[in-house]
Amino acid sequence: MEEVQKVKDEALQMLGLFQVLPRLVVFDLDYTLWPFYCECRSKRDTPSLFPHSRGILHALKDKGIDAAIASKSPTPDIAKTFLDKLSITSMFVSQEIFYTGTHKTDHFQKIHVKTGVPFNSMLFFDDDNNNIRGVSEMGVTSILVRKGVTLGAFREGLTKFYQNWNASKGKGKRHT
Repeated sequence: MEEVQKVKDEALQMLGLFQVLPRLVVFDLDYTLWPFYCECRSKRDTPSLFPHSRGILHALKDKGIDAAIASKSPTPDIAKTFLDKLSITSMFVSQEIFYTGTHKTDHFQKIHVKTGVPFNSMLFFDDDNNNIRGVSEMGVTSILVRKGVTLGAFREGLTKFYQNWNASKGKGKRHT
């Protein structure tokens, strides 16, 4: 847990550097929060998170920023079991875990309806570039991760979110 606290502290420090923050941070599950595909595992398995995931989630919670899940897992029952086993289910205000042929645009429509958060006030992390492109077109700041959500990816996301906000500031598009 010492490493989790260290990551959380660093993530909180990063959050403190930005004048404008996302209202909602959305995560994919497979190869974003954890290092496997749910459909290749059994409910009996003991899941693990990528090293920085838990600390980042705790930092968001401490800062009062909501988190959500957008996953195209074909095995939502396994995904939900793993979230329970990892004791992180309660950290998400919305869990959209279902398979679809779209690039998670259906997931984000449901998240938006549930939370009321505008797309341009969301930050999204995923390991699939097709999802990043599709969701970005909706106005969501989206970050491609290669080895899960790390502090580096988190910093990149916060920076890009802030830059997008500044770029649209004069246009009246961003509502944070």
